[in-house]
Amino acid sequence: MSYAIETIDLYKKFVTKSGLWLFGRRKTKEVVAVDHLNLKVRKGELFGLLGPNGAGKTTTIKILATLIIPDGGEAYVNGYSVLKEDVKVRESIGVVTGGERSLYWKLTGRENLEFFASLYKMSPREASRRIKELFELMELEDKADEYVENYSSGMRQKLKLARALIHDPPVLLLDEPTLGLDPSFSRSIRKFIKEELNKREGKTILLTTHYMEEADQLCDRVALIHRGKIVACDTPENLKAKIGVDKVLVFKVSERPDEEALKKKDFVHRVAMVSSNGNVTIRVHTDDEVSALYFLLEELRKQKVEIYSFSLEKPTLEDVFIKLTGEAIRT
Repeated sequence: MSYAIETIDLYKKFVTKSGLWLFGRRKTKEVVAVDHLNLKVRKGELFGLLGPNGAGKTTTIKILATLIIPDGGEAYVNGYSVLKEDVKVRESIGVVTGGERSLYWKLTGRENLEFFASLYKMSPREASRRIKELFELMELEDKADEYVENYSSGMRQKLKLARALIHDPPVLLLDEPTLGLDPSFSRSIRKFIKEELNKREGKTILLTTHYMEEADQLCDRVALIHRGKIVACDTPENLKAKIGVDKVLVFKVSERPDEEALKKKDFVHRVAMVSSNGNVTIRVHTDDEVSALYFLLEELRKQKVEIYSFSLEKPTLEDVFIKLTGEAIRT
């Protein structure tokens, strides 16, 4: 089978310098961002690379987009080598990164797309036709001649997608495409990626995210990446099945309790805690949710930890990640 995207023992490290000096030299430290990564993405597949910040997702995208050169291994996009056929690779891809200021805010949306069309040496007639199609596809027709600086964050993200699609590439590399968007725009962008780009237009999409819900909702298959390595790869349903018969009790609490005290019963299989916005979320895996609930409520009361809410959930992709790595995706 020929793959739309394939990496073979892909390796990339960065050397950082500290502010400390040792014998007249600044101390250096090597950080491995991508550690012998092997991926195979099928043509027409919506494939997710799921992991926490710093796991190597963006570095992988940048290598595939020919923006940085790997230190080892090889990668192919649409059958072309990123090392030897970089021009062909760039012609085959559209790239979108979350939080990136890659549009010209003092130009209109139309002027932005006209500029990027010219970079791909599209004729004015062809560019005009394609730009009209994209504004209709993005439902931005009435905003085409407004300055980008007046666009909302969701509209800018749609325009970034349009920019990536201007030359109608077969492969899309989407790095955190909903990063920084409010929930309603995030849902809109996710729906567009799934229904329009993947299902209707048949694009192969590699999407990186640290949002487990995004990967679960969108992706045909998901690879979990941790410290530059793939720790598991399968459909979201098969990955979650690896948890077994456990249920997950989820507590929202005021502060971090004594974790070891929560683990002292046999029916408590795993405990994971994530801090966010001053609160703490505790996820407890158990095969006896009733006994676990009574025990945990009493234990948290004894530790004088205020409970805001609790719920019983099915395992998520984050639970799979925690089981395999001992760490949470969200930090």
